[in-house]
Amino acid sequence: MKIAILSRPTSKNSAHRLLEAARKRGHKAQIVDYTKCYCNVEKGKPQIFYKGKSLPYFDAVIPRIAISSQSYGSAVIRQLEMMNVFTTTGSLAFLRARDKLRSMQLLARQNVDIPKTVVARKTEDVDKLIEMAGGPPLIIKIAKGSLGVGVVLAETKKAARSIIQAFFSQDVNILVQEFISEANGEDVRVFVVDGKVVAAMKRKTLDEDEFRSNINLGGVGEPVTLSPKEEKLAVKAAKIMHLSIAGVDILRSNRGPLVMEVNAFPMLSGIEATTGIDVGKKIIEYVEQAVGVKPKKDKVGA
Repeated sequence: MKIAILSRPTSKNSAHRLLEAARKRGHKAQIVDYTKCYCNVEKGKPQIFYKGKSLPYFDAVIPRIAISSQSYGSAVIRQLEMMNVFTTTGSLAFLRARDKLRSMQLLARQNVDIPKTVVARKTEDVDKLIEMAGGPPLIIKIAKGSLGVGVVLAETKKAARSIIQAFFSQDVNILVQEFISEANGEDVRVFVVDGKVVAAMKRKTLDEDEFRSNINLGGVGEPVTLSPKEEKLAVKAAKIMHLSIAGVDILRSNRGPLVMEVNAFPMLSGIEATTGIDVGKKIIEYVEQAVGVKPKKDKVGA
């Protein structure tokens, strides 16, 4: 098969790892810089051009879209969908996953356990927001973001007020969430491919002043055995978000596992190094099975 990996060539987002995995399976694969693509939106004849030429035909596309260019990346994926090219992540699905507010709303609607969450943009009732989220310490985050960026821990009510007001001044949507202290700065990253858990690891920070466990922020991973409930929860969360490939982040709380976030483009390096599982191979095997099969319609909505 001919496989394109949509990615900025300089981005450290596992694109080269997927390129390697695809070629190892005998496929012709290349990285396509989606920011250099341009689309001819014409009735009955959608086209994509790349570096001055019509983009060659690909059997499948694996997107790895950066947050800085996600709107344009979504447009390119949408154009590929109009051309009936199989893509592992749909244009709507990844924008939905990048929007933490939308994600939490969808998960809550389907009775998925999540941390207590309050959403706001601008309000004078800051103390009410803090109270509704359970009081400090609290996690305050920008509604659209990834890799732990725009996520702050407020340990006191005074700090929470200041952080919320600072975010309000930037005119952004925010989420105020309860802090799960019993998680001890750890979470579980579950990698789901085609409705199955293929790998999982526990992430924790080594910095006593850092509450985020993201590997890219200095966190470390270790192998973990999921409970049946955690495995079922991860698969359900990915399905709700209509993601065939997903990284589901789970917090272990006193009231059971809670879904913290669902990622559309989870990194491969950390989980492969930690578990020894060839996740790249699992993704390519999924692509091999999915190409030519009519995709399930995204009924979730925007």
